[in-house]
Amino acid sequence: MSKLTLKSVAKTLGVSTATISNAFNRPDQLSVALREKILSACAELGYFGPNKAAQSLRTGSSGIVAVILSDSLEYMVSDPVASQFLQGVTRELERHKLHLLLFSGSSANLDAISDFVDGFICYGAPRNLALIKQLAQSPKRVLTVDFDLPGRPSVNIDNEQAAYQSAKAVINKDDTVAILGLRLIDASDTRPVLDAPLWDNQSSIAHRRLDGYQRAMAEYDLILRPDYLWHIPESNQQFAQYAARSVLALNPRPTVLLCMSDLIALSAMREALQLGIAIPEQLKVVGFDGIDETLRYHPTLSSVWQFSDVKGEAAVRAFLSADNSPQLLPYQLKLGESS
Repeated sequence: MSKLTLKSVAKTLGVSTATISNAFNRPDQLSVALREKILSACAELGYFGPNKAAQSLRTGSSGIVAVILSDSLEYMVSDPVASQFLQGVTRELERHKLHLLLFSGSSANLDAISDFVDGFICYGAPRNLALIKQLAQSPKRVLTVDFDLPGRPSVNIDNEQAAYQSAKAVINKDDTVAILGLRLIDASDTRPVLDAPLWDNQSSIAHRRLDGYQRAMAEYDLILRPDYLWHIPESNQQFAQYAARSVLALNPRPTVLLCMSDLIALSAMREALQLGIAIPEQLKVVGFDGIDETLRYHPTLSSVWQFSDVKGEAAVRAFLSADNSPQLLPYQLKLGESS
């Protein structure tokens, strides 16, 4: 049997292609009786409407926005910060009656979906450099979040200034500072950075945070020793525990831990308390992100709150607008019992 098309169905039913199209897509253009008659006849033929992909190519709009995640879907949907961001994205898309397509940043290219989406919101800088190049060259609208792509709109917070303020709030001239960083180098295991080259420091928010921490330390003439700066490949408890345990075994032991995520900071505090280290008397800890768990844990964590769900809503609004200027969103430093 040949494939049913709009044209062939219209010919079989003896009506125009516009009548068939209106029955499926513009019911207000037909009487109720005629529309029901057309839909019933189409169903008997096994035809259930114009091809949506082809339709989107003709109209230039599919009502679908692709959100590209910087990592695997499994990791990103389990991460509380990414989950908050996606909640905001979906909430705002639903307000505009639009749909969401999640796409892993570890995938090779956008060709498989580019024709079927209205554009891309890219959350975090993908490690896949080929994917970044495709985004830069895409004719579709592209908005980046937590990194910048030349010529494209973006939504960020001022990560360097936020990190500077958080460090400035907890350190003094007599402190020994260690930094538990997130994705500072190109390595899949937890390790001190030492002399390894920093990974992509032009687009990485981790390096902006590192710049902020070091700016605050410089004001107290504090030197960050090479083995007191650690790379953690993923923001999870297992990686963070190992880094915290290693750092807290250093001599002299740090008196301040600057952590690039709240999950890292909470893991570090658990490890310190198990070792009998008093917080904040012997160790001050500050995190970054502002996740709800920090409020339920005692001692409560000092952290930079960036309100990721609000960021997700702002990203959708910026994507839908005609404004291509970068947006810097507000954040809040909340000091808890850990400092």
